[in-house]
Amino acid sequence: MSNEISTLIGCHVEVLESSNSSLIGIKGKVTDETMNMLEIDNKTKLVKNQVTLKIDFNNHNYIIDGKLLNGRVEDRMKKGRITNE
Repeated sequence: MSNEISTLIGCHVEVLESSNSSLIGIKGKVTDETMNMLEIDNKTKLVKNQVTLKIDFNNHNYIIDGKLLNGRVEDRMKKGRITNE
C-alpha cells in the first residue's frame, strides 16, 4: 500500500481524539474538504489539526493525526504517513 492519501471526500471517518471532547465518537461520510477543514454528512465541520481520525480509505482502516491532513491534497501526498489499524 502506498503512503499517499488522496481526497477524503466519500470516505467514512470517526473522530477518535479531539481537543474538543464533544467531537469524539462522531462518525460520518466526508462530504467536503478544504485545506483546514472536513465536513461530514451530518454537517459537522472538523478542524483537521484538532482531531485524530479513523478513516476507511480504499477498504482499509487507518488512524491518522489530522495535522498530517492539513493543506492541499497534492501537497499532503508528499508528506503524509498513514498507520494501518
